[in-house]
Amino acid sequence: MTDKPAELRLWGGRFTGASDPLMDLYNASLPYDQKMYAADLEGTRVFCQGLQKINLLTEHELSEVDRGLTVIEKEWASGTFVAQANDEDIHTANERRLGEIIGRDIAGKVHTGRSRNDQVATDMRIYVREALKDLQDILGKFISVIVTRAQEEIDVLMPGYTHLQKAQPIRWSHWLSMYATYFTEDYKRLTQIIERVNQSPLGAGALAGHPYGIDREFLAQGLGFSGVIGNSLTAVSDRDFVVETLFWSSLFMNHISRFSEDLIIYSTGEFGFIQLADAYSTGSSLMPQKKNPDSLELLRGKSGRVFGNFAGFMMSLKSIPSTYNKDMQEDKEPLFDGLTTVEHSILIATGVISTLNINKKKMFDALTMDMLATDVADYLVRKGVPFRECHHISGECVRTAEETNVALNELTLEQFKNIDSRFGDDIHETFDFEMSVERRTCTGGTAKSAVLAQLENLKKQLN
Repeated sequence: MTDKPAELRLWGGRFTGASDPLMDLYNASLPYDQKMYAADLEGTRVFCQGLQKINLLTEHELSEVDRGLTVIEKEWASGTFVAQANDEDIHTANERRLGEIIGRDIAGKVHTGRSRNDQVATDMRIYVREALKDLQDILGKFISVIVTRAQEEIDVLMPGYTHLQKAQPIRWSHWLSMYATYFTEDYKRLTQIIERVNQSPLGAGALAGHPYGIDREFLAQGLGFSGVIGNSLTAVSDRDFVVETLFWSSLFMNHISRFSEDLIIYSTGEFGFIQLADAYSTGSSLMPQKKNPDSLELLRGKSGRVFGNFAGFMMSLKSIPSTYNKDMQEDKEPLFDGLTTVEHSILIATGVISTLNINKKKMFDALTMDMLATDVADYLVRKGVPFRECHHISGECVRTAEETNVALNELTLEQFKNIDSRFGDDIHETFDFEMSVERRTCTGGTAKSAVLAQLENLKKQLN
């Protein structure tokens, strides 16, 4: 058994016995929640301003608290803060250290009417709010890199795929725009989540509210919150903002995983459309010719890690009874790990897409005439033939080309007319990849004008 005296703990008055050292370790969260030291100190600073506003702290005491918090913040920032054995969490550590600096008589007042229940909820909301703002900033830069690249390489054609089979010709920039669109939706979701995160639980106490009439709106304003959570029970027990953050992280990583998978495929020798920069590749310990897309494979793999964080926390949360329960301490490790993983993933993906080289010739050479079979059907549609009939006729043309072992455009006019008499001398004008792409001018299409419009719209949404 440990010999740590219970009376030195924030909750020690009720307890006289020592605790099991394993329980101390099991209960502690300081090794990971110290990430929130700045949020915790700022929450205490503003809470004490609220206490002074209702005459529970004097101006001198408030000044001393502010002085002590400034010292502690510098210690954390410089890496000189020394944790003690009884520091269960960041809140305990900061309050203990404050007492050492300004005396326990004043430091003992900072928690008046406050509970670690509303304190940790406040700290986490501040931390998550700022982390999501940072993510939104680097995500916006990532999208801008994709959009810029798409504009610069607007004339490059490549195969578009469904079922990993060649389907129709598209622009490389159209492919880039697809993922920029996914990521822009992620960017917009972040705005919505930040708005919901930015509600203050401070002043809710343990669960029933503050007994001295503290001004919660004043506290919220001082901490940059846009409002207060209107029910004290909800304020201390709500972790929906953690769930939303982890869900958002999972969805974003799903998108980055698909983005990575496409690029992995395009980088293979069989495709050869792209080549990654050396900075984002590795070699083989045995085969000197290998250049492996490890950056993309890690992006793809870490999506599973982030989803695991989300699924695990949902299982921890699903059966917790109302208000605060210790199970909620399990929110921090998956949250912090998820946010860090997403941040690093965005930065790596930005580096990958900004430095890779494309092989325009291989992209173009991968286009095959059978990919214009739909254009053959469209040719007949323009002559008034119903599309379903056109589809069947075009299919016969493809089959004839396969049976005679020639490309679709190498069928003679006589062969076309034998399939359907409505084919004319101009049928061979259909077999032009650039023309095929340029016919698709509608919103969202792969024509140059349509892709440029998509890219401009994405830039507007980011702004």
